[in-house]
Amino acid sequence: MTPEQRYMFDLTGYLLVDNVLSPNELKTCQDATQRYINTPDEDLPAGFGRDGIRHLHAFAFDECLAKLPMHPGIWPIVMELTNDKPRLCSGTMTADEPGREGGGLHCARDDFGWEATRYEVREGRIYSNDFVVFPYLDDVYPGDGGLIVLPGSHKSNFDRPRTLFADVVDGHGRAHPGAVTGELPPAVVNVTPKAGDMVVMPESVTHGILPWKPKDRIRRILQLRFRPQHQSGGIGVPEEIAKRLTPEIQELLETAHYTHVKEIA
Repeated sequence: MTPEQRYMFDLTGYLLVDNVLSPNELKTCQDATQRYINTPDEDLPAGFGRDGIRHLHAFAFDECLAKLPMHPGIWPIVMELTNDKPRLCSGTMTADEPGREGGGLHCARDDFGWEATRYEVREGRIYSNDFVVFPYLDDVYPGDGGLIVLPGSHKSNFDRPRTLFADVVDGHGRAHPGAVTGELPPAVVNVTPKAGDMVVMPESVTHGILPWKPKDRIRRILQLRFRPQHQSGGIGVPEEIAKRLTPEIQELLETAHYTHVKEIA
């Protein structure tokens, strides 16, 4: 990571990396994801499918998408955050269409307990044991909706009170802790990347999704989840998906001992 990236990531809890994909890379990835979206379930290759708005294992659908987890624009960041012991846990895609509902503010510590995630700084490097890289394939503009974060919450020494943001009311007149459907609460930021950008975010930062408002545009993002190689869990990748991938990506998917050094590292 560059000193600038490291500073901003540590300060805010997320990192927006501009223009990671070249225009040609972006166009190729856009075409590939649209083919996935347009292909009926019964015509998808073995192992692929849909779970609601998620397109499972989308990173393996096409060669151009399979290059994204080790793209030079984010690979140094992945290496640092995993202490040079990277493992790719999953790579789904979300396609937000007009009218898609949002998701309330949450983080792994809220859902699973304080010990669920780790964020540390050692010897001038950042370590996170559960983070996601989001390659964006469509532009997001202020007011569109999409990703929201509470900057700095990844280092909070206190649990987020369940009463915080609980006065936000949904369309049925019900209040939900962390639900954001109207005006952004104080300190919450709507992240608006452009197509070809990538967002890196640990699960320890409080985040959520605003409803997608545009009527004529969708928001396609991949969700590349990384953990250190010794840590299991995650969606995982079935054998019929893994065999489509290069040996390098197959190694990236593998779990390994603390002391093992992967060839890709």
